[in-house]
Amino acid sequence: MLYVSTRGHPDRKHFCEILLEGLAPDGGLYLPERYPQVDGATLARWRGLPYADLAFEILSLYIDDIPADDLRAICRKTYTAEVFGTPEIVPLKKLEDASTGSARTVVYLEGLSNGPTLAFKDIAMQLLGNLFEYELARRGEQLNILGATSGDTGSAAEYAMRGKRGVRVFMTSPHGRMSPFQQAQMFSLQDANIHNIAVEGVFDDCQDMVKAVSNDLEFKRRYKIGTVNSINWARLVAQVVYYFAGYFQATGSPHPPLTSSGQAEPPTEGEGAKRVSFSVPSGNFGNICAGHVARTMGLPIEQLVLATNENDVLDEFFRTGVYRVRSAADTHETSSPSMDISKASNFERFVFDLLGRDGARVRQLFGEQLAREGRFDLSADAAFRHARERHGFISGKSTHADRVATIRDTHDRFGIVIDTHTADGLKVAREHLHAGVPMIVLETALPIKFAAAIVEALGREPDRPAKFAGIEALPRRVTVMPPDVQAVKEFIARHCD
Repeated sequence: MLYVSTRGHPDRKHFCEILLEGLAPDGGLYLPERYPQVDGATLARWRGLPYADLAFEILSLYIDDIPADDLRAICRKTYTAEVFGTPEIVPLKKLEDASTGSARTVVYLEGLSNGPTLAFKDIAMQLLGNLFEYELARRGEQLNILGATSGDTGSAAEYAMRGKRGVRVFMTSPHGRMSPFQQAQMFSLQDANIHNIAVEGVFDDCQDMVKAVSNDLEFKRRYKIGTVNSINWARLVAQVVYYFAGYFQATGSPHPPLTSSGQAEPPTEGEGAKRVSFSVPSGNFGNICAGHVARTMGLPIEQLVLATNENDVLDEFFRTGVYRVRSAADTHETSSPSMDISKASNFERFVFDLLGRDGARVRQLFGEQLAREGRFDLSADAAFRHARERHGFISGKSTHADRVATIRDTHDRFGIVIDTHTADGLKVAREHLHAGVPMIVLETALPIKFAAAIVEALGREPDRPAKFAGIEALPRRVTVMPPDVQAVKEFIARHCD
């Protein structure tokens, strides 16, 4: 399996090359030359596999330069009950039977927040840390990871990379715009290989700086700069796995009878005959882009429901065909801060597929037109007009009042406390239910990470895992700086030379 740039660079690379590289040399994002296809027989064979083995099966379709035994061992080392608190890794919880006309539709929550930092980013980041350590040891090299976070990526990356041989982390975040718990998770780490940079701006400033440094090829080569944001394909493909895991749990027993040969017995109605929908809170388009990949591979997904907060750049696109980025001044500070994003970096991957993988056109749209005009319009493009039918996307928006109401309603009716981002996903999911098609809402974080909104909704603090007691009072290790690319380069150089 070889990988191509969304902007048409002629190079074709193997997985381990792009694992350490991040952005392509032309500023594009890497995608596989093709998406492997899975059929009913493959789904039947995968049904009932432990999560680690399901991850191996899916990842091995995309990774041909790590020996199979090594890749399987990495997956089994990563996805354990000890790390994620449950053997299912991503357990499905039935929330409600909602009325959809004359039928009932089951709504589920998929628990993605059982990892070390209580957010869905752990699912991919724990794997990425083990992949980095494996490949760097194999090469005898070191890597300096430069990342940007709006809240959860940073802590997930730092907890995954702390103490890893051959790896340093330089994580930028918007100064004062994350929740107190999120800040404490990151800034309290004292590991020598972890460096926090609080940028006086918004998340998009951080993301722009990471891309600018990555596009300085001389600096990137000299200091061996890599990325852990979802612009790194390895992180995104790891997220594909939990779409398959959610599907299997929603459409039948996770442990069906076995045939005499030891294979999973397919459902009587035929594997793949049942379909599900997913609702995904999304700001940077990485989480839901993994769903797009899963659907393109052949996973029977009816709809991919994209939920935004007040920063509704993506919702606007799927409603109108216009992609219009916002300035820092026009990026709202909300109670679901991990989605306070107005430049969705992973969106380029979807547009590449949407436009028939036309690298030249993607380069013109994202590399030239956005820089010049801050927007592009695909409303008249036939590809956009058929986007819902071809790719299953639909979208909606949630506000602070919606979040508070959804958190309160979910607690009052079901005794379950959800975080603000998951509330965005659930609110929009309920607007797009199809009769008889299960709706799986991806949980993004545990409520303690956004305690203020929970107090507003329920009048009390959410439960806090014992290991995080008093985390806000711990000493902090962070450097505040302006949104200056040169200042970040100098900081990295100072800590590497």
